[in-house]
Amino acid sequence: MSSDSTQYELTEEELREIIPQLQQLTNKYKRAERVQKALFDISELASSVSHLNRLYTAIHEIIADFMNADNFFVAFYEQDSQIVDFAYFVDEFDEQTVKQLPADSLMDGMTGFILRTGQHLFYKREQEEVFAEDHGIKLVGSQPFELLGVPLKRGSQVIGAMVVQTYDEGVHYTQEDLEVLLFVSQHIVTTVDRVKNRELTERTIRERTRQLRKINDDLQEEILERQKVESLQQALFEISELAANLEGDMSVFYSSLHEILARLISAPNCFISIIDESKQMLEFPYFSDVEDTGVEARPMGLGLTEFVLRTGQAELINPPRVLELAEAGEIDVSVAQSMLNSANSWLGSPLVVDGEVFGVIAVQTYGKHAKYNARDLELLRFVSHHIAVTMERKRSTEEIQRHNSELELRVAARTAELDRANKYLKQQIEERKEIELKLIHDAHHDSLTDLPNRSMFTSRLELAIASKQRYTENYFAVLFIDLDRFKVINDTLGHHAGDEFLVEVARRIALCIRGHDLLARLGGDEFVVLLDNFEDLTDVQEVASRIINSISEPFLLEGREMYSGASIGIANLESYYRSADEVLRDADAAMYQAKTLGRGRFVMFDKSMRDRLIEELELENEFRRALRDEEFEYFLQPVIDLRDNTTLYNEMYVRWSHPTFGKIAREQFRQVAEQSGLTLDLDLFQLRKACELLAHAKTTGEDTGRIAVNVSIIHLLQASMVNQMISLIDEYKISPHDLVFEFDENDLNRRSQFILPAIKKLKRAGVTLVLDNFGSGLASLSYLFAYPFDFIKIDHRFVRSLPRSQRNLKLIQSVMLISEHLKFKVIAEGVDSPAQLNALTDIECNYAQGKVLTRATVLDMKQLAG
Repeated sequence: MSSDSTQYELTEEELREIIPQLQQLTNKYKRAERVQKALFDISELASSVSHLNRLYTAIHEIIADFMNADNFFVAFYEQDSQIVDFAYFVDEFDEQTVKQLPADSLMDGMTGFILRTGQHLFYKREQEEVFAEDHGIKLVGSQPFELLGVPLKRGSQVIGAMVVQTYDEGVHYTQEDLEVLLFVSQHIVTTVDRVKNRELTERTIRERTRQLRKINDDLQEEILERQKVESLQQALFEISELAANLEGDMSVFYSSLHEILARLISAPNCFISIIDESKQMLEFPYFSDVEDTGVEARPMGLGLTEFVLRTGQAELINPPRVLELAEAGEIDVSVAQSMLNSANSWLGSPLVVDGEVFGVIAVQTYGKHAKYNARDLELLRFVSHHIAVTMERKRSTEEIQRHNSELELRVAARTAELDRANKYLKQQIEERKEIELKLIHDAHHDSLTDLPNRSMFTSRLELAIASKQRYTENYFAVLFIDLDRFKVINDTLGHHAGDEFLVEVARRIALCIRGHDLLARLGGDEFVVLLDNFEDLTDVQEVASRIINSISEPFLLEGREMYSGASIGIANLESYYRSADEVLRDADAAMYQAKTLGRGRFVMFDKSMRDRLIEELELENEFRRALRDEEFEYFLQPVIDLRDNTTLYNEMYVRWSHPTFGKIAREQFRQVAEQSGLTLDLDLFQLRKACELLAHAKTTGEDTGRIAVNVSIIHLLQASMVNQMISLIDEYKISPHDLVFEFDENDLNRRSQFILPAIKKLKRAGVTLVLDNFGSGLASLSYLFAYPFDFIKIDHRFVRSLPRSQRNLKLIQSVMLISEHLKFKVIAEGVDSPAQLNALTDIECNYAQGKVLTRATVLDMKQLAG
């Protein structure tokens, strides 16, 4: 038995070996128990903790229960923003709380290693160099003594890191601590997610609840606002309807306004004040107050109403505000004292129409507890505008009604007046119709003879042309009638006799034509006849002959017997005519041909006349071109002093030789210039050439003597034309004394009464003046007394008859005798034979011009210009 007992007893040495093992196993069980408790506590946290801040603190406490965790932090890696968020951070040497850091600044460190690789980390300072090299970590600055770090993973994705570290060299972490930390980290991620979700859910619920509460408050406020808007709209509608529906007493109108306003704001007391027309008084058409029965009109002062009128703005005035206004001098102190005693609140708004303030509407309350606010002020400001418009409309309506009553009376009186006026107007309309018919008649008839005028004749002629083109068998003809001696009758007997003459001519022509023919006066002494539908050309010639014979009969005018005649051009309407002007043109051309052949006859127009007219037109065009291109021949013919055979002056003239038409005669040359309206241009052209010749002689030292040019009397009709000639002389810097102007007597006869001032102006300028072709026309000897001519040229027709015509010789002697008294000299032109020269010498005519003396010299003006 003793031997068996010995079998189960342990030796002391064995016990020493077993006890440490038992202690180690006991510690292992205790650690396992703490880990199990930690996991349980962590699991409990997921359901009991509602905020992450308390969760991380509780986890810190759990981990610190089985290892040293004085320094502990949890960091999450946000890959999208590349930020490391330190959700929980406790460090005994770093009092500053770390929140967020850029991931780039941590990736080379120990925390970054965990986040990059997803591996755990066990760091000991004594293995620092080997550790840094093995893990590819940069250790900068002071490091902890030991560190445990484990990754936080959601599945296989690293979302953060959990780290414990110690700076105490007496504290050491074991592999078991690392395993526990690794094990716990797996459950922490799940717990964190659950707490986050619950926290997010609770936050979402709270936010949604807050939003719903706010929406509900807003809806309630909107409902109240809409109710107020509806009330306001209803009030505005009632205000706008007042002016239209209320009639009669205005007090009812104002009471209704007060009642409507009282539904919008507290308005137990209300008044309306209006400025009178003088702008000096306030009137109160409406006043309702619980403490005061009424108020009378008063002068403008420093009351609350006047303050609103001055500012033109709505005002909310409580006791504090009334003190400010009193101190500023805006209102009277007594008004402020009264308001302070009653502790009332006052609202006033201006009544404005078309930008002009005409009154105030005001409400007020009494007592400290009944106060208006800014919202009431805004409401009154808004409503007052509509009240002002309604009041103005009401006033306008009553004004219109009053005016309508007055208007009815005035309309009745005016109606009676209009009836009288209507009768008068009807009478005037009838008179105006008669006047209108007369105006139409006058517009188409000559006022003197009452014959159709050019306008009416042209219209009828156009219809005849259209008829001829449509019915070629119809015959029409136009007679163009020109009277002889009409100007003489007018000048000698006066215009009244001339009018009588034209009326009698119209009567005689009318007796020579048929009833359906048309007689018209174109103007002056020109008449036309349209012969309609005759059978033979002899009928036209017979009518023309009757007219000529009738006009040739004597006329009794102003008690005197006068004679006249008629030249008639006839144009038969042909189908090629397109306008009335063409027919009148051809009839006029035929009439002109009749006058050329000797007057008192008729000429039928034919195509040869048109060809001649075209030739004249072409000649006119060629003349224009020749004048433009200076294609003329230039001649100088001297006037000789017969006493010593010296040259008095040289007359310069131009001749035109056309390649087709040949040499143009002097008379035709001047006629073409006159018909084309280029007489002035031709004269200025000759004057310019004379100036060029004198200027050239001045520069070369030659002596050309004075140069004479022929000048149309037209130049003397306008002062501007005379000035133009004088300016042209100044332009060439030559003396006017070197120039001689020769004027034709025939031009002088036509316009003598207008040219004397211009003649005198040329004389004062120094130009020598010559009256050319004296005796060719009907010039009166009085011209020799009236005009300051230096020389008189006897017409060549008188000289041509010498010496056989003693009468003409005596005429020349008479002019010479007059010249001695009037200080002018006589020149005989056209002296072409020795006999003529001898006759002039015998009567001592000292100046002459002609071929027998010297022939004209041809000038090369182009050479001079060169």
